[in-house]
Amino acid sequence: MTRSLFFSAMLAIASVTTALAQPAAPVVIAPLEEAEVSSSQAFVATVMPRREAVIGSAVAGRVSEFYFDEGDAVEAGQPIAQILTETIKLQIAAAKAELELRTAELEELKNGSREEELAQSKAEMMSAKARKDYLVARRNRTADLYETRRVSSKEEYDEAISAAEAASEAFNAAEAAHGLMVKGPRIEKIAQAQARVQVQEAVVGELEDKLKKYTIRSRFNGYISRKHTDVGSWAEQGADMVDVVELDEVDITAYVAEHHVPYVVLGAEVRIEVSAIPDRIFTGTVVAIVPQADVRTRTFPVKVRVTNEIQNGVPLLKAGMLARVQLPTGGTKQALLCPKDALVLGAGKAAVYITAPGPNNTTIVQLVPVQLGVTSGDRIEIIGQIPPGSQVVTRGNERLRPGQAINVLARTESLSSPTSTSRAPR
Repeated sequence: MTRSLFFSAMLAIASVTTALAQPAAPVVIAPLEEAEVSSSQAFVATVMPRREAVIGSAVAGRVSEFYFDEGDAVEAGQPIAQILTETIKLQIAAAKAELELRTAELEELKNGSREEELAQSKAEMMSAKARKDYLVARRNRTADLYETRRVSSKEEYDEAISAAEAASEAFNAAEAAHGLMVKGPRIEKIAQAQARVQVQEAVVGELEDKLKKYTIRSRFNGYISRKHTDVGSWAEQGADMVDVVELDEVDITAYVAEHHVPYVVLGAEVRIEVSAIPDRIFTGTVVAIVPQADVRTRTFPVKVRVTNEIQNGVPLLKAGMLARVQLPTGGTKQALLCPKDALVLGAGKAAVYITAPGPNNTTIVQLVPVQLGVTSGDRIEIIGQIPPGSQVVTRGNERLRPGQAINVLARTESLSSPTSTSRAPR
């Protein structure tokens, strides 16, 4: 035996001796099961945001405020940036003043003439009538003097006739004006005034809607992934302001070869491993199989949706992370299924604690490395050197050590005929 092997053996013996010296750990165990599942394969994938948007400016102006930095979380409707609004506010004030003027004109027409105005108009009409009656009588007298007695001149006669006719016309005009005032404004005039009010209301509404566009807002909950400008910069209409990504749920996008795509079905639960988070295994649901292949690689995008975890305000799964998705690729096979709670993850490797007989009629645990396969409900395929009929620790395995004695608190019954959620098509 070489020196290195000797020391390795001694360390293993010391570890087991230490584990046996510890008190029995309370645990819950469950049996492993064999079931028919779909054959699968791991595909390289990328974590993508469920939604992403480049939010631009709908108006031109200078940026006066920026409320968030890159990486900050924003809520739907929350202001992100502000553009100066002094000019647009002055325009709104002028438009509202014009609207008040036109509204007052409309109300004046609707209300019609006041009693005082009617009385004044009637008085003017009666005054015109009195003058007319006087001048008509004067004309008649002048005509009699001129035509029968010849004591009046032709000039006086013509002047009397002209004055009488003018007085008659003035009376007719005063009488018509009084009649119009009594009847009130025409319906057409009121309609015209109403239309002018509506036009001005539309102008005010348009300006107020434009004012809202001076505040840049997010349309959904997400995170600022990039700022394209900052305070003091001039933003042109349509210019990019910020990029926002939604990460409460993420889509793991894998590119699957055309001969494997027929075996992937919508709604299937699949396993995801993320290289940057080696001590976690994620489960997602196939939500989309894009029916348009990349003609260069003959691969189809498959999207698997995963509910993200937010830790201290930061999403655990971040856009752009490298992932591997286990997808069905063919017919069925017999597989050994293990409860997901039994997995012990670390440094990108998986293992399970299986029970074994120990000294003095005790039960101890052994740590067995395994490889993971397809997901089937709350169970997952494991591949490793596991004796038939083994039972695994599903609770209490966080602090176990190989060779440690256990106290079995409960045994979880096996599930009845577990089946894969991803079956090959017939």
